[in-house]
Amino acid sequence: MIKKIQEILQTVEAYYPSADLELIKKVYDYASTAHDGQTRLSGEPYFFHPLAVAEILADLRMDEATICASLLHDTVEDTSHSIEDIDEAFGEEIADIVDGVTKISMLTFDSKEEQQAENIRKMILATSEDIRVLIVKLADRLHNMRTLEFQKPHKRVRISQETMDIYAPLANRLGLHRLKLELEDLSFRYLQPETFNTITKWIDENQADDAEYIAKVINILEDILVRHEIKGRVKGRTKHIYSIYRKMTSQSLRLEDMHDIIAFRVIVDDVSDCYAVLGYVHEIWTPVPGRFKDYISMPKANDYKSLHTTVLGPGAERMEVQIRTEDMDLLAENGLASHWLYKEGGRVRSKDIKQFNWLREMLDWQKLENDPKEFLRSLRSDLFKDEIYIFTPKGTVKELPEHATAVDFAYQIHTQIGDRCSGAKINNKLLPLSTPLKNGDVVEIITKETGHPNRDWLKFVKTAKARTRIQSYIRTEERSRSIALGQELLEKHGRRVGVNFHKLVKEADWAPVLKELNYRSLEDMISAVGYTKLSSSKILRFFVPKIEEKNVSQTDAPLSPHAKEKEKEKEKAQNKKLDTINITGVDGILVRYAKCCTPIVGDAIVGFISRGRGVTVHTADCLSLANAEVDRLITLSWEGQNNDPLPAKIRIIAVNSPGVLAQITTNLAEMGVNIDAGNFRSAEEGITEIDLTVVVKDVVQLYVVIDKVRHIPTVSEVVRLKGE
Repeated sequence: MIKKIQEILQTVEAYYPSADLELIKKVYDYASTAHDGQTRLSGEPYFFHPLAVAEILADLRMDEATICASLLHDTVEDTSHSIEDIDEAFGEEIADIVDGVTKISMLTFDSKEEQQAENIRKMILATSEDIRVLIVKLADRLHNMRTLEFQKPHKRVRISQETMDIYAPLANRLGLHRLKLELEDLSFRYLQPETFNTITKWIDENQADDAEYIAKVINILEDILVRHEIKGRVKGRTKHIYSIYRKMTSQSLRLEDMHDIIAFRVIVDDVSDCYAVLGYVHEIWTPVPGRFKDYISMPKANDYKSLHTTVLGPGAERMEVQIRTEDMDLLAENGLASHWLYKEGGRVRSKDIKQFNWLREMLDWQKLENDPKEFLRSLRSDLFKDEIYIFTPKGTVKELPEHATAVDFAYQIHTQIGDRCSGAKINNKLLPLSTPLKNGDVVEIITKETGHPNRDWLKFVKTAKARTRIQSYIRTEERSRSIALGQELLEKHGRRVGVNFHKLVKEADWAPVLKELNYRSLEDMISAVGYTKLSSSKILRFFVPKIEEKNVSQTDAPLSPHAKEKEKEKEKAQNKKLDTINITGVDGILVRYAKCCTPIVGDAIVGFISRGRGVTVHTADCLSLANAEVDRLITLSWEGQNNDPLPAKIRIIAVNSPGVLAQITTNLAEMGVNIDAGNFRSAEEGITEIDLTVVVKDVVQLYVVIDKVRHIPTVSEVVRLKGE
């Protein structure tokens, strides 16, 4: 171990001559003593692991604080030492990195989506102040993957899946290309061992031919540099195993049909030489159309810069040639890790680094997104995306994921531009907002002051920023509507039971009600009524008994214990009757009942999704749905006990004789059925049509009402009105 720390110190000193090597030695002594006597599953001393992590980070050219933190990264979790001990011994900077890594190490990402999303949020927060926390964790994961064979089989699969899903994409997003490739290959080895072994065997069988081909092409490229007096060097290699697998699956190719699996890199001194070499390469080999990418003019989000071209090389074999400067190569290999070298005025801070913008944006939109599934979907979209570059009319470049749309572009420019977007010109043509953008498109966003996000945009936007902002707007708007609807329902129900809800809002003590029903505010509770998560009955029952008390005579004798018990039972039964009714098929969505068909409990029902207005519940045979868009209809069903009575319309055809209306209303009153509205008209001589809106608990009660009214001698017919 002493030899290994000496090698690490030599590596650090080579790229960072002013590094505090004595501090690294002190940390080494402290950590090795803390882990003394501990062993890994492989049987080797435990401290071999922190040393290996430190070696990976030294190869990434990290500063001494990161190297020190890597040596200490397991001391808090696996020894008796605390963060406070590390802070006191080595300072706040090192202690904070160790603390962040410790918090991430305690998280697992293989549980249900809600927990997984919460753990990723915690990881982002642990990284948000200092991105070196994540870099140490990635190096830690890489060494654990290198020694994964000592774990039990089920743990190998779990850890590999976690690495493929979370850590490899994060390494790529931070520009840690070498780490990303090795993490993918190691994960692939355990996730699909048979395929991994097949590709490995195929590479080995062709290794001699590939080596000969690589040497031949390197000689040609080196000759180009010499002939044109360009200083530089050339490297060649077979692509990584997982990269080959992805190419096979994406293009549905067999191994024997694979081409373009050998890549070459030409590294020169300056940018002008990059373009010169590109020209010479295209002179001797035919470029493959559509396979040239200029990441120097338009760098990737992680600041990666290089020229990429695919050509038909010797033997008409496809091969990729990457051309870049030494600085670009260093950044491509080490990503933002290379930013921790000293600059002229001192160390660069995490928050000053361009790549850190992505993490800050992720922090912003993850605060707005409450749905764990949606959060994970957006995160994966951002981590796994392939980039395209879109121009504003003034020439500003914005990076977007493949298949992004003008709405994504609008939000990339500014949140307000996205919110007010009403149209887009793509390459000077007015096209639908849903049109997928292509690399190099020039997009002009058309806005209007009254514009606002549209729910339909969620069907085609690709970026987390756009999706989160649209959903946030919709939630805010729907909350306003749900409060208005909840208020309307409570006022209407209040009139039926003799409660002035408008007055209650101003005068009542709502604290006990909110506590009982578990709501934080009166607005939240009213909104829940609008969303049909809570019935108006459950709220108003708190106030109905108080109104009844006012009507009790002062001279009334107090109730006996037995009478009190009977009253409680009566109240309990009444409350049960007032329990909310649920609609299976809608959850957390604004719900209205259609006035055209007035559905009631027991009817076959369907839901119609209204843009910006939630779901409207109709009877399944409602005539107004005859021409409705099929993809906006959803199947619904009733469940649970009856609660709030619902209105239903009936038409009564009767002899126009004195007292007929009185007979009808008397019968309805005897059944405890209220009349909500009515309309009367003479149909023909001696006949009257009476349309009534009656309030019933379900379809069974409605047809009992119809049957009862039919038996009135002067009534000839009673029918239910639907779909009018």
